[in-house]
Amino acid sequence: MMRLRDLKGLGPKSERDLLAVGIETVADLEAFGPIPAFLRLRENNPRVSLNFLYALVGAVKGEHWLTIARQEKSALLNELEGYAELQKILAEEGLSF
Repeated sequence: MMRLRDLKGLGPKSERDLLAVGIETVADLEAFGPIPAFLRLRENNPRVSLNFLYALVGAVKGEHWLTIARQEKSALLNELEGYAELQKILAEEGLSF
């Protein structure tokens, strides 16, 4: 079975951080999605950088995080903002996703 640390761009520290927020397997990461995973990481540690987001997307796609940062940065930041706004709205209503 492939471990999270075996994905391109992730290592033992990334794996520990993901495990700490309940993302334990590659299937978990794929099902959860890179942006929700990043938001969960950021809730646990507000200092998590955007590079971790790019690494998560790259890991799922099998691409280097720098490639993701160059090619998809704007789209990912817009999507991240949308997720964050949705989280805020749901929290105000006492819900979560």
